[in-house]
Amino acid sequence: MTRWSCLVSGGGGFLGKNIIHMLVQEKELQEVRVLDKVLTAETKETFSSTCKMLEACLQANVPVFIYTSTIEVAGPNSYKEIIQDAREDQHHESTWSAPYPYSKKLAEKAVLKANGSMLRNGGTLYTCALRPSYIYGEGSPFLSSVFNMALKNNGMLLSTAKFSLANPVYVGNVAWAHILASRALRDPNKAPNVQGQFYYISDDSPHQSYDDLNYNMSKEWGFRLDSSLSIPLSLLYWLAFLMEMLSFLLRPVYNYQPPFNRFLLTISQSVFTVSYKKAQRDLGYEPLFSWEEAKQKTAQWVGSLVQQHRGTLKSKTQ
Repeated sequence: MTRWSCLVSGGGGFLGKNIIHMLVQEKELQEVRVLDKVLTAETKETFSSTCKMLEACLQANVPVFIYTSTIEVAGPNSYKEIIQDAREDQHHESTWSAPYPYSKKLAEKAVLKANGSMLRNGGTLYTCALRPSYIYGEGSPFLSSVFNMALKNNGMLLSTAKFSLANPVYVGNVAWAHILASRALRDPNKAPNVQGQFYYISDDSPHQSYDDLNYNMSKEWGFRLDSSLSIPLSLLYWLAFLMEMLSFLLRPVYNYQPPFNRFLLTISQSVFTVSYKKAQRDLGYEPLFSWEEAKQKTAQWVGSLVQQHRGTLKSKTQ
């Protein structure tokens, strides 16, 4: 293969850092550049930024574009809906108008539609999209907020997703899927099967609720799940609806942001798992890290958060 360069958008983020760590070990890689801009979840900004990057690829003769999508472009659309081992040929699609899934869905469609576009030098742009399930691992901003909040509550993890069933994926395995997608799109033998396709990315982490995942990552450090009675899910859903209506009615005079909404309730309380067999077939994807390795690495990182918290408390009492 000829020498090549790569630009990683969001390279300073949770997943981006892991992708770069693996990229620099690739043979024939000449240069890695990082574009790191903080984007909001607003539909117009996310979609527009993706379209601008696609146009930049055409003008700069960049032949490969890999988009990091999310399973949330596929659903779930109702907490009553049960989807297990979803496959790409089943064509699940989110109907939510919430900014994040809607913007990611539009951007993914634009990326896949751009496959086969002519570059300025007469070459061809080839694209694909990866849809990872819920990503966990050391450095996760979301997990960091969960555990730091629990530390302020004497190690008690709030139960916010006990009805869910998901197949979380370790960040290192998602990064590895990006490397394999890059190799495949640059391989004349593999590229025809990958061009213009999207892939669900998961690994062999056990199917479990998000609450159980948080607990499994932190139990050795004394964290525990809140076992108190919770509000029935159906009642929470109606409460979310009422808060959304209140937000809509107050919009002309006040920007009220509800603490949760129906979309967040649905994705956090649903049964939704995916299969990575298509990625296995086309990209040669096999998880690089086992569940035990991923759990150990993440748990060690949780331990560092505990130590930081203890150090903060100690400095405050001195």
